[in-house]
Amino acid sequence: MSRPLRVAVIGAGPAGVYAADILTKSEQPVSIDIFERLPAPYGLVRYGVAPDHPRIKQIIHALRRVLEKPQVRFIGNVDYGVDVKLDELREHYDAVIFSTGAATDRALDIPGVDLPGCHGAADFVSWYDGHPDVPRDWPLTARSVAVIGAGNVALDVARVLAKTADEMLTTEIPDNVYRGLAASPVTDVHVFGRRGPAQAKFTPLELRELDHSPNVEVIVYPEDIEFDEGSMAAIRESNQVKTIVKVLQDWAMREPGTRPRRLHLHFLHRPVEVTGTTEVEGLRTERMELDGTGNVKGTGEFHDWDVQAVYRAVGYLSSPLPEVPFDHATGTVPHQAGRVLDLDEQHIPGVYVTGWIKRGPVGLIGHTKGDALETINSLLADIDGVELDDRPEPDAILRFLADRGVPFTDWTGWTRLDEHEINLGAPSGRERIKVVDRAEMLSVCRED
Repeated sequence: MSRPLRVAVIGAGPAGVYAADILTKSEQPVSIDIFERLPAPYGLVRYGVAPDHPRIKQIIHALRRVLEKPQVRFIGNVDYGVDVKLDELREHYDAVIFSTGAATDRALDIPGVDLPGCHGAADFVSWYDGHPDVPRDWPLTARSVAVIGAGNVALDVARVLAKTADEMLTTEIPDNVYRGLAASPVTDVHVFGRRGPAQAKFTPLELRELDHSPNVEVIVYPEDIEFDEGSMAAIRESNQVKTIVKVLQDWAMREPGTRPRRLHLHFLHRPVEVTGTTEVEGLRTERMELDGTGNVKGTGEFHDWDVQAVYRAVGYLSSPLPEVPFDHATGTVPHQAGRVLDLDEQHIPGVYVTGWIKRGPVGLIGHTKGDALETINSLLADIDGVELDDRPEPDAILRFLADRGVPFTDWTGWTRLDEHEINLGAPSGRERIKVVDRAEMLSVCRED
């Protein structure tokens, strides 16, 4: 081949960056542009991880090393489908890899979810993580709050709601988030899981962190600690499940403490209705029972909980992409080993997918790397021995965007913004304070 393989990656979160990393380590010479809708890279690591989880944010260091490679170029503040179309990308690149992730809330189909005061967890996470495309204010007026879900996102949402604002002030939260949390009158946060403790989807680290706050009492109810044959099998087969169950059992047996705020963990409660007329006034749940397999069935016994806000944390969902096939039932792009398929299940030449939009919003970083490896192997197999067509030289895409009036950012601009945020946090001993406003982000990125 007379020139490097030119690849566009759409999405600068872990999935896209890992795909680029694997490509750079192949024997194939490559030139990779990673496009991102936001001015800053890192995707959900920057805008989906709770600010009091600095350990998880260390992933950014590994992602940065990839983005600093000479074969890789970051192009931020470019919205695929708005600023550039698929056909336009295919004119400039031999292959396009979509890695746009999953950032919206999966629906919860029960009455009352449209009432004011019923929120999607993804929206709340975007608010407290300083996402530039969400409102600066959040309605934190409830004294008692329900969080529906038994995964890590549900625990993140519950923990941020329950903690005092001053506890969060050591993190990177923007000033508007601190002010919002400081004004919150919350005293009780209730987390509801439909199945039993052995079926919870959170990790031991996330669970234990709930009990680290000096201001939040974690309460588990003995009547919710139930196991059937399927639960016992899960405990025997998984050290993670065993650890989670042990922690929950210990908490259920201890005497209540005197910390001023309370975080209640409820299991075997299925939400059936958000109640209220003009706003959230309560949550109704049905008591469930284990059926012997680890699944549950209803008992016909209902409970009404006095809450003034409800947060749905029942899973993330990917959004459709213009000009790309999409399976609305699964929230994924149809593919075969990462090759995007058209309506006739034929591979669209040069178009690939990886990450959550490929497999759905499940799995951890290791799964994301495996996804990327499969996709890159397919891409490399497709171009093996193929003479590459002529393409415009690499900087042509930058002139194309500039001519279209797109105020794109680059890696140098991001390093300016990164340093600016770090400097904002330094006087108060914080690692950084995020810049929230998109115009301000762009101004810092693009200053001469």
